[in-house]
Amino acid sequence: MNKYFSYYYSEIPIASITLFCYIGFMQLSILYQDNDLIAINKPSGLLVHRSPIDKHETQFAVQLLRDQIGQMVYPIHRLDKPTSGVLLFAFNTDIIRQLSLQWHQVDKTYLAIVRGRVTDCFIDHPITTKPDKGDHFTQAKVQSAQTGIRVLATTTLDIGFGKLAHQYPTTDFSLLSVTPKTGRKHQIRKHLKHINHPIVGDTRYGRGEINRYFRETYDCNRLLLHCQTMTFLHPISGQWLSVSADVSWNQQIKNLFIT
Repeated sequence: MNKYFSYYYSEIPIASITLFCYIGFMQLSILYQDNDLIAINKPSGLLVHRSPIDKHETQFAVQLLRDQIGQMVYPIHRLDKPTSGVLLFAFNTDIIRQLSLQWHQVDKTYLAIVRGRVTDCFIDHPITTKPDKGDHFTQAKVQSAQTGIRVLATTTLDIGFGKLAHQYPTTDFSLLSVTPKTGRKHQIRKHLKHINHPIVGDTRYGRGEINRYFRETYDCNRLLLHCQTMTFLHPISGQWLSVSADVSWNQQIKNLFIT
């Protein structure tokens, strides 16, 4: 198995468990569970909770997990609907309060596949967020945002895109390790677009013709952004805890970067 897509558990001595359960047509994978916290590998396309933006959706991570384990859960953070990976819940609101006090110390690492040949960099660029339905603010806000980028691998495909495709018949794609230092809405997606390396499968900030090519050629119908690891101080035990999620991209996508 390629090292970039390998799955591992933390070596920290806190019990972890992986369970698989079918809820209707949805399979939830529990990555970690103790008396205070539970983490799942959220599939792409699943909302964390109900949203006025997606009123037609009927399945949500909060309800699915609650029904699966028979206990109330409270999301500690959010992942965009098309993003997969580690999603952390608490069993009570006091745990959320304690974690929120140290959230700036939480390390999050994502995997992303983007167009172009990227170099390692640190993006320090403000994010403008406009209000959506259900948001608690009514005017656009500008916030500072920082994201670290590390290149894991690069591949070249024999296809060109755009008006100059005949002059440039090949296109590079890069597999990145991304570490956001702040937590703004759509931060990683916006920052990668800002440096002209949009994420493959991003229907909002990406390139339509590239997304279409990956759908038709590699059966890729999702955003290629995955929260791979979260590391933080457990609010009760005081020990460092690292939770990791297997990347759920299909084998055709993984094979692009296997050498």
